[in-house]
Amino acid sequence: MRPQEFTIKDLENFSGIKAHTIRIWEQRYGILSPDRTDTNIRKYNDKDLKSLLNISLLNSLGHKISNIAKLSDDQIREIINKHAHSNNTEEHFLHMLKISMLNYDEELFSNVIDPHTAEHGLEKTFRVIIMPFLMQIGLLWQSDSICPAQEHFISALIRQKLLFHVESVKVPLEQNKRPVILFLPDLEIHELSLLMLHYILKLRGRRSILLSQSVPADDLKQVAQRLGDVDFVSIFTTHPSTVMVPDYLKRLTRMFMDTDCHFHFTGYNLKGIKSPDTLYITLYSNIDELLDGLKN
Repeated sequence: MRPQEFTIKDLENFSGIKAHTIRIWEQRYGILSPDRTDTNIRKYNDKDLKSLLNISLLNSLGHKISNIAKLSDDQIREIINKHAHSNNTEEHFLHMLKISMLNYDEELFSNVIDPHTAEHGLEKTFRVIIMPFLMQIGLLWQSDSICPAQEHFISALIRQKLLFHVESVKVPLEQNKRPVILFLPDLEIHELSLLMLHYILKLRGRRSILLSQSVPADDLKQVAQRLGDVDFVSIFTTHPSTVMVPDYLKRLTRMFMDTDCHFHFTGYNLKGIKSPDTLYITLYSNIDELLDGLKN
């Protein structure tokens, strides 16, 4: 299998360090030794990218590049873990999470997420750190700058944290409130925001039932037959595709027209889609609006 290759522009996008600075660091301190193409274009590998992220982070924390260049990889990692929560800027947290993803470093991930969650709560941590990080992962994924294993690794860690906090909620259920059924449509697998919704609803005392990924529409009908009138909630990230969303909504309308169930939908694939002419389905521009809709 051919290792990943990066241009100096890729390194700049990933680390925030200008290409000109990277060249200077190479020449003066020998921090990277990229291969070159026949036309003398720099060509970096995965190890180069990890090293630059580590070095640029220490530099942002006040360590001189001349001193960093003398440190071993183990010494750099030790300092990074020590500083995991010493800087409270969003940029710092995102940088640390990138390093944890590239290095498959679960300890570093926890050193970033756990103290912030303990101080600010899971919901704020998700909004100001995890969501921006997931957006950056999406951009890196589209540009082939990360491999599937790295994306799966970091997503699994985030999922573990969310499920841990979901299990810790001990809020009594509100009476006379309909159950909320959280699901993702067929082929949709991006569940982290849905898990966060699950946590928020449980904190609010709602009976929240998580069906999670890739649930066929016919199964929703069976849920309603079992539980009665409920609020269905979903987030459309990749499926159904934007062109298929109207047909999907029409199908749900036909299936549930003889019930008092309600569907609450948001997500990227709903941009530009008009709310259907039915009382059973409401589209929201974001999760906050959806949560407000559930209150009412």
